[in-house]
Amino acid sequence: MNRSIWLCTLLFLGATGTQVIAAPIYITSYPSEANAKVFVTQYKSEANCIVYETPYQSENDPGVWFFTKYKSNARARIYYTQYKSEADLVVYFTKYKSEARCRY
Repeated sequence: MNRSIWLCTLLFLGATGTQVIAAPIYITSYPSEANAKVFVTQYKSEANCIVYETPYQSENDPGVWFFTKYKSNARARIYYTQYKSEADLVVYFTKYKSEARCRY
């Protein structure tokens, strides 16, 4: 499976059984510990993934990320990189949940 498709699936579909919940994401300080290196862009047109950040883990829409403080609760660990060329995913954070999606 293509790495970007796998990462989008992992980060966007926080599935547990048949229920889809917000993907719990842990931000790590170590690139070697991360499932994905993420570059945050200011431009929606540059992004592979448009992400909506929620304060509620119970929200059940694809593309919704819930940031957890605990690595053991996370579905995925991400590392923010300053360089787009190093990134596995380029994301844009939106203010609107309806815009959340991933382009492969």
